[in-house]
Amino acid sequence: MNVVIIDYGVGNIKSIQFAFERLGITAVLSQDVQTIIAADKVILPGVGEAGSAMKKLKDTQLDVLIPKLKQPVLGICLGMQLMCNFSEEGNTKGLQIFDTEVKRFSNAVKVPQMGWNTITCLKTNLFNGIKENEYMYLVHSYYAENCDEAIALTEYDIAYASALKKDNFYGVQFHPEKSSLAGEQLLKNFLAL
Repeated sequence: MNVVIIDYGVGNIKSIQFAFERLGITAVLSQDVQTIIAADKVILPGVGEAGSAMKKLKDTQLDVLIPKLKQPVLGICLGMQLMCNFSEEGNTKGLQIFDTEVKRFSNAVKVPQMGWNTITCLKTNLFNGIKENEYMYLVHSYYAENCDEAIALTEYDIAYASALKKDNFYGVQFHPEKSSLAGEQLLKNFLAL
């Protein structure tokens, strides 16, 4: 299985690579267009600020490539948010794969949301073997609004989309690589797509 993690200079790349190693997969870090196109599965990671992360994608023209990919693609955390239409963080136009916007949590709650929270309303085989109200690890100040493409929800001030799917594209707000056995199961499910 040829798994490529898009390496565009944002955080959490190594921890994702280690998570795949625990599953017996050597994931390749790359920003090379041909390497990404040839992959069986592609991961778009991300920890950081949306505006600067999107600039890095544009600088390498990966913003043009990613929406055209045909194999299963998984956006993680900021990676998922960049796959949305727009983010309030830095007033950033996203990749426009998921038809929703990314908003900042209100001051009514502690920001960032950091730690374990439950996921509910699970849909698609990305969640095979993962039960309703399973805990996943999250660290974020911005969230994707609930929409028709939501395949999991999390409650924090409001119910937001903690996972999204459209065609061959998947996104998760939580960090599967830091979410114990449930996160490991999600990565196995993604590999099996």
